[in-house]
Amino acid sequence: MTCLNAELPGICLIAGMRNIAARGTHALRGLLRACAVLSLVLVRPAGAADLSAASVFFASSGNATVEQPQGSPPAAAVRGPDGKLLGYAFSTYDVSGSVGYAGRPLDIVAGITTEGIIAGAQIVAHEEPILVIGIPKDALAAYVKGFAGFDTRVGATLKPAEDLARGPHAVAGATITSTVIRDAILRSARAVLRSRSATMDTAMRLDRETLRRSAWHMLLAEGALQRKLVTRGEAAKMLGTQDSEPEKPFIDLWLALATPPPIGESLLGQRTYESELARIGPDDDLILIGASGLYSFKGTEWRQSGTFGRIELVQGGRTFRLKGIDHTPVEALRAAGAPELREIAVFRVARASGFDSTKPFRLDLDLGTPSTGSGPAVVSLDYRVPERYLIAPPAPPAAVSAGTSQTASAANPTLWQDIWWARRFDIAVLVTMLVVLAGILVFQDTVTAHGKFYYRLRTGYLLLTLIFLGFIANAQLSVVNVLTFIHALLSGFRWELFLLDPLVFLLWSFVAVSMLFWGRGVFCGWLCPFGTLQELTNQLARRLGIKQIEIPFGLHERLWMIKYVVFVGILALSLRSILTAFQAAEIEPFKTAITMKFLREWPFVIYAGALLLAGLFVERFYCRYLCPLGAALAIPARMRMFEWLKRYRECGSECHVCARRCTVQAIHPLGQINPNECIYCLKCQANYFDHEICLHLKKRAQRRQPMLPPKPAAGPGARP
Repeated sequence: MTCLNAELPGICLIAGMRNIAARGTHALRGLLRACAVLSLVLVRPAGAADLSAASVFFASSGNATVEQPQGSPPAAAVRGPDGKLLGYAFSTYDVSGSVGYAGRPLDIVAGITTEGIIAGAQIVAHEEPILVIGIPKDALAAYVKGFAGFDTRVGATLKPAEDLARGPHAVAGATITSTVIRDAILRSARAVLRSRSATMDTAMRLDRETLRRSAWHMLLAEGALQRKLVTRGEAAKMLGTQDSEPEKPFIDLWLALATPPPIGESLLGQRTYESELARIGPDDDLILIGASGLYSFKGTEWRQSGTFGRIELVQGGRTFRLKGIDHTPVEALRAAGAPELREIAVFRVARASGFDSTKPFRLDLDLGTPSTGSGPAVVSLDYRVPERYLIAPPAPPAAVSAGTSQTASAANPTLWQDIWWARRFDIAVLVTMLVVLAGILVFQDTVTAHGKFYYRLRTGYLLLTLIFLGFIANAQLSVVNVLTFIHALLSGFRWELFLLDPLVFLLWSFVAVSMLFWGRGVFCGWLCPFGTLQELTNQLARRLGIKQIEIPFGLHERLWMIKYVVFVGILALSLRSILTAFQAAEIEPFKTAITMKFLREWPFVIYAGALLLAGLFVERFYCRYLCPLGAALAIPARMRMFEWLKRYRECGSECHVCARRCTVQAIHPLGQINPNECIYCLKCQANYFDHEICLHLKKRAQRRQPMLPPKPAAGPGARP
């Protein structure tokens, strides 16, 4: 195979490798989706939400009456004592099928005035991990209630402290759940308002309310997807070059208007679609572009210029340049039967720019400059949204406040980037900690060869982990994070959701990489605040002379399985009810001891205190036998690629010092280190280099000592 474009060296090989990887993951993704459908069916809410609670949202107008829900999307009219229409009440689950961060149904009853202002909101059903990670129930209720007064006609984001016009503050420590709730309220409110209100438009408008999932072939058949295939021979002819494989694709280009829910939600998945809607105004649009083949429609120049030079939208006599800040890369298409594309992106196009998605437009793609220098070689892909996605204008229209569309289309900053900037100092501290830890692990021989330095360094690092990661930053990883990740894979994975919590994201990224090199012990031994609390309190107990209980290795080995059974049980429960699984995850004392700092109901405090008390006599008692997170990490950590820990032939046969001193008793009496239990504290490596402890080094030192000459024999006249 010959690559046509000199800018793309090795792209043929890369594309082939991606195709192979895609085939390997396609079956797995299908299985995960099937499990997702089954799990969502099992937990689907039993009935429609009671909208009568919305009457209190309009209490300022007197005794409001909530009528029966009707129409599409379903909503109930709210009228005052005089019969005047005050607004509408709706359920986010009934309107938009809202799901939470964990992929489970999320239902919020809210009210919206006829002017597009949220009158009030109340969460009525959710299965979020928010209560498990230590967030008070009142904080979640207050956040949802804070949407009262929010104007849905403008773009939305979580507000920074200096901007009170963008909605309520996110719940501290639960930014991801806050974002999911905001997206659900905003999307549902806009859909209800748009379907009930007359507008100033006298032309066709897009149907932004109808909810329907469509397979790839259905979207293709109705014209919602348009395709342009350029072969390598056609591209070579346009560029004035030659190609040895003219029949193969140069670029297989796809285009869709992703604003209507049946198109956008089918192609992007519900979470990504709702997230993108929340970042645009009510009249703005989403354009999806995807491609496979040798040529990239994005190129690389946009990273410097900020504008995509290879693609542009053309409508009538106007040209619309697409900008980097207004696009979101997409990993894969979610519609059933969709092909595996090499490159996919969603572009946000503001109505204020003059773009009208109800009218025909085209996408121009620049293939490059021909060798003759006669100007760029451009191919075009025409698009017109199918008529089924258009709604005729009502008559007569009512007025809408001027300038709303332009305000709504103002570019919203990327939410996760705002959060990362707000926590930049915490991020800097954590990154520094991770860099130092990586240095300790890479140069562990040098570090542990200096025993006193190593022990002081480790103690200081554990104190920093406990105080900063635990008590200050509340960055305690939990098995809840593992369950959330698994269910995100089942229900539509989105990187943006995990990026919303920067410290947890960075920790999990580091843990994932470290498991490949050193196993699961790096997190357990260095980055777990509760684990460090156990170890530090045990060290204090030893200094106070508290005698340690040594558990026979045979019994100890059998107790290991408890934590694996606990993890599998919690995972199994999550497939039936994620809320029940979160409740079972209370076996972790992290929330009580670290997140809430023991300011909790007394049964939880007693439980956490009992585990710490047991840890005074058996070092890291909880880590050894009960921790489901440690079990969850140990399973994938078996893929680690290197064996860094050194052993001598005497280990386990003649010497058992390391086995007796191991923090979690992970060394077998015969000398082998169990990587599933090892927390990588490096104490055995400090012993390895200690000439006063290590038997091998003592024997070697004895062999190197010079032999003393024999004493001369005593003469006959010598004194005895």
